[in-house]
Amino acid sequence: MNNMQLTAGQAEKNPLAQQFYVGALLRFAVPTIIMMVFMGLYTIIDTIFVARFVSTNALSSINIVCPIINIIVGLGTMLAAGGSAAVAQKMGEKDEKGACERFTMVILAGLAVGLLITCIGLAFLGPIIRGLGASDLLFPYCRDYLTILLISAPASMMQVLIQNFLVTAGKPGLGFCLVVAAGLTNALLDFIFIVPMRMGIAGAALATSMGYLIPAIIGIIFFYLNKNGSLYFCKTNFHIRILSKICFNGSSEMIGQLSTAVTTFLFNAAMMKLLGEDGVAAITIIIYSQFFLTAFYIGFTIGVAPIISYKYGSKDYRQLKSIFKICMAFILSASLLVFLLAMAGGSFLVQIFSPKGTSVYEIARNGFLIFPISFLFCGFNIFTSSMFTALSNGKISAILSFLRTMGFITMGLMILPVFYQVNGIWLAVPFAEILSLCVSIFFLSYYRKKYQYI
Repeated sequence: MNNMQLTAGQAEKNPLAQQFYVGALLRFAVPTIIMMVFMGLYTIIDTIFVARFVSTNALSSINIVCPIINIIVGLGTMLAAGGSAAVAQKMGEKDEKGACERFTMVILAGLAVGLLITCIGLAFLGPIIRGLGASDLLFPYCRDYLTILLISAPASMMQVLIQNFLVTAGKPGLGFCLVVAAGLTNALLDFIFIVPMRMGIAGAALATSMGYLIPAIIGIIFFYLNKNGSLYFCKTNFHIRILSKICFNGSSEMIGQLSTAVTTFLFNAAMMKLLGEDGVAAITIIIYSQFFLTAFYIGFTIGVAPIISYKYGSKDYRQLKSIFKICMAFILSASLLVFLLAMAGGSFLVQIFSPKGTSVYEIARNGFLIFPISFLFCGFNIFTSSMFTALSNGKISAILSFLRTMGFITMGLMILPVFYQVNGIWLAVPFAEILSLCVSIFFLSYYRKKYQYI
């Protein structure tokens, strides 16, 4: 009787302690899924307003500077993923003080990294933009957009960390509300700054930056006041060894973003060579549409990762097996659904950015006849990499992430366009996802006895 009461008390204070079956797991993950969909939507809103009310050259410039955004998000995600796994495992071990100390340390580290990015980025702004391949036509747009985003780098880091730790704290609903509020603010300010105020691409960057502030500020206030909850700010010391381990464990997520930065550069270079600025604008449409359509997988993965870490930390292997089976069923179902949506709605998505009949529309529409093949496989690959992070195996997660987001894509971009020209560029991502699927299946099979998820 006392054990039952203890379990109930733990579950009340920390929702990760409950028993998860299909309904409970999906209820826990759905707010994060919707949160990521809204993040995808308000990311797309920027590009829609820029494409429609500024110019397609301005749209191209967003993709030119996108690698810097990937680096900022990558560093934030590295700290968030590695920190979330470390904190959730401490919670699973019933070490509340240790969990809160690690949480506070990661937040402070993220703030410091954000400030460092701002200083370095602004000091070398011109060379960075030129190094990313901006033409003279695109340089002014890139400069205006990137300057504001670099200034807001600390807020960007904070919103990534806060959103992940709200899930770890068992408050995915609050994270969802903050993302919705940030998205609506971003959309409204996009309209105000770009249309009536005619601020151009700088208006889009300013709207995005102000959207970052909502989850960052409210999240910090929540964790400061959450003294009776499972996770809150407390006095802490910087332990370099622990922080290094957190960064290493979350390195797969950083590698994924940094690899995306490199491959975005390669995509831009290939398109600029074959089709010029219109080609870069078309690849921008595809990349941002991809982020929106993969939000289902990413949101689900973020939602269940703390549960996997907690159950592994508490050695509840029966639950771990059950959760793994549910996750596999969800990912496979969602993959088919997203593929069908992309094939059916590709033309509509492209038309939102660029009017039918334009050169940019035709290039991107042709891409949507090939690119969606990747959606059949990427959900499985994203989940597998994230699961190994949740199990504190950053090495395998990093290998999977690197191969998927850089190694195989770079291979595809070097080989396929030689034979298929522009179609080869569109085929590079499906090519990478299929090869990554084979590697993911191998590692899942190899480590099944060690982690007991099968």
